[in-house]
Amino acid sequence: MRVLEAGPGVWVATGEAPAGRLTPADLATARGLPSWRAREVLAGRALLRGLLARVAPDAAAEPVVPGPNGKPLLAGRPRPGISISHDGEHTVVAVAPGRRVGVDVQVPPRHVGHAMVRRCAAPYATHLARMPEPLRHTVFTEIWTVQEACVKTDGTGIGGRPWSIDVPPHLDHGDWRGLRWRKVRDLIDVPVACAWEATP
Repeated sequence: MRVLEAGPGVWVATGEAPAGRLTPADLATARGLPSWRAREVLAGRALLRGLLARVAPDAAAEPVVPGPNGKPLLAGRPRPGISISHDGEHTVVAVAPGRRVGVDVQVPPRHVGHAMVRRCAAPYATHLARMPEPLRHTVFTEIWTVQEACVKTDGTGIGGRPWSIDVPPHLDHGDWRGLRWRKVRDLIDVPVACAWEATP
């Protein structure tokens, strides 16, 4: 398990979780799911349990339940904030004792259309269009992960219109509606972003 502090008291982790962390409730959640989804769910829960054991040990065995709009919460505890994200073989989790948090991981697509760039990064569309294609796809994906992390943190999801959040491609951190965000580098080789409540 690789762990990085994205901000003061905001932790992000990826990789293999320590063995033996899953709870009976975690295993029950995966029962009946298609095998690929069960593996994904259990990988996320195991990684979350490992990170909780490290940074919020009193909450490490609490059941994970869906909150409003499906955002995961620890049962009976709105804090610490937790977040889980998957894309392909990548799983990333975040924990923020005392505050809401959201994390997102995305593998850059092979192609990002001009309409998508204009929708999600309109002020920077010309700048992105000048980039070599593979770099443009990665930079666009970094923008999208920040946007997703922000709406995951505030619990609005896609209804929060993530594409409207201004994320300059040249900045690695910023603010949005009382949240702080950061492009998380040096964790894995695909874009990851984390957002959290600025004040608990």
